[in-house]
Amino acid sequence: MSKLGKKIILLPKESKIDIQGNSVTVSGPKGSEKILFNEKVFSPKINEKNEFKIAPIKKDKNSSAMWGTYRSLINNAILGVTKGHEKNLELNGVGFKVAQQADQLKLKLGFSHEAIYKVPKGINIKIEKQTKISITGTDKALVSKVASEIKSLKPVEPYKAKGIKEKDQFVIRKEGKKK
Repeated sequence: MSKLGKKIILLPKESKIDIQGNSVTVSGPKGSEKILFNEKVFSPKINEKNEFKIAPIKKDKNSSAMWGTYRSLINNAILGVTKGHEKNLELNGVGFKVAQQADQLKLKLGFSHEAIYKVPKGINIKIEKQTKISITGTDKALVSKVASEIKSLKPVEPYKAKGIKEKDQFVIRKEGKKK
């Protein structure tokens, strides 16, 4: 049995859910998202209190394993179209800078060349300072993927903590060479 799958999702007033066959379409003020599921295994329901619940038709090992996952995907979609998802990145290092040109990020990360990152559709990037990046969007997985790809351009090294990291990420520091 899934503890997370049993939880009810409260729908905000500004969001709307449309169930058709094997898809759930969630729409809100920031956009809409479509989630596919197996209609032979799960049945989604909305009650009069504007609460959404997904339940397995037949309780077995496979449906129990995916129950909480589908509930989380739908909940993330609802949060994404109403509030949005956000990740904040920081650049630490001498001369590390970021600039935005149309749908590209140009990052100076201490290499002999600029690192260029093409921003996918559905993602908004705002540069607050030359060293702070704010990534927002409705799809939580896409926002996290973009943040991960930008962080992988220059991972944080443990000696001086130079590189790209998330805002509240803790970096375990190592001691340098001793004489």
